[in-house]
Amino acid sequence: MNNKNYNFRLAQEMVISTEDDLKDIFENRSNQIFIKLNNILKIFKDEKVSTNHFNLSSGSGHDDISREKIDDVFAKFFLAEKSAVRMQFVSGTHAISSVLFGILRPGDLMLSVTGRPYDTLEEVIGIRGEGKGSLLDLGVQYKQMSFDEEKNFFEDKLIDFFKKHKCKLVFIQKSCGYTWRKSLTNNQIKKICHIVHSLNPSCICFVDNCYGELVEDSEPICNGANIIAGSLIKNLGGTIVPTGGYIAGDSDLVEMACCRLTAPGIGSNAGINFGFGRLILQGLFLAPQMVHESLKGADLIAAVFQKLDFIVLPEPKSYRSDIIQAIRLNNSYLIQKVCQSFQNSSPVDSFLNVIPSPMSGYESKLLMSGGTFIQGSTSEFSADAPLRDPYNIFVQGGSHMAHIKIALIQLLFELLEENLIKKESLISS
Repeated sequence: MNNKNYNFRLAQEMVISTEDDLKDIFENRSNQIFIKLNNILKIFKDEKVSTNHFNLSSGSGHDDISREKIDDVFAKFFLAEKSAVRMQFVSGTHAISSVLFGILRPGDLMLSVTGRPYDTLEEVIGIRGEGKGSLLDLGVQYKQMSFDEEKNFFEDKLIDFFKKHKCKLVFIQKSCGYTWRKSLTNNQIKKICHIVHSLNPSCICFVDNCYGELVEDSEPICNGANIIAGSLIKNLGGTIVPTGGYIAGDSDLVEMACCRLTAPGIGSNAGINFGFGRLILQGLFLAPQMVHESLKGADLIAAVFQKLDFIVLPEPKSYRSDIIQAIRLNNSYLIQKVCQSFQNSSPVDSFLNVIPSPMSGYESKLLMSGGTFIQGSTSEFSADAPLRDPYNIFVQGGSHMAHIKIALIQLLFELLEENLIKKESLISS
């Protein structure tokens, strides 16, 4: 057997043996699909979803039965008073921004309790960039603190903060974003919301729910959040919705956000979905399966890299609250190598070279591998990393395990060929 064949066989055997080590957690994750899909099916039946709700409307979309039905379905899914699911949201950041600008007024104070927000929100808030109409430009005040898992310590910080400040909105980012921290669980979100509302019942708890939908047994609204927002090219789009986002929560807050998206006086009562009603509803139907394929893929990726002596977060078999898997590579070349290999294993644009590039809304240059059918979809298998020390890479998505395994085997083979990992680390596993 020549050296290339041997290296490929080593890579293949390592991934297969690692997958076998995870069979118990895989079975547990697969069992969750039944529960979550059953809930979605019940909602569809209760709401009498029919092919009439797939129809295309035009113009402003007043009395659009497709839009109205989708809003009702998502509201029931989130156990919210109201939801707004719109193709007009260009991203999760846009949906979040609409909530912030819709609710906050000059002189109001916003507090982030999960530290510095995701990069694309920095210019929205005004932490970075000037004169572009950020919240700070418009007179909204901003403060931040870091959530601490030690409840008493965090509670003391919040109590002290609320004694000194009148806070209009508390912002909670469920996902880790590009930071090296555990993503928040809905139980932790529940604790935060309980503390905030006990200190100020009128303070609004707003959760950035991106990457977290359908991962846990509940969603943030029933855990105390007043309003949430997210993207349809992430979990709930089921890998087939081409664009858009959602907001859900207290009806008056959702309406305020919609007035920012459209105009005061129009709010949520207009806007067509461009004939994508079927894809939105079908995406939600597929979402439990897609999300749990992503979770199993994250476990496999974590286990493989951990066996190669890299630090991973979360660790394999851990309780997960979103679909993101972080890996500390400590090497800029290795980040580029991993991204390029995953790109080469993609179904779309597999021939493209992955290079560090600036991207709107991000401070650092980014490396992004995402040969996905929906541009920027993180429901499909992708990886990205800001090119900055300590060179962490963030992997997410995957519509089926077979694709993730193929990509991992190819990556390990290439790393062996370039002597970036040792054969012994694969054999000993």
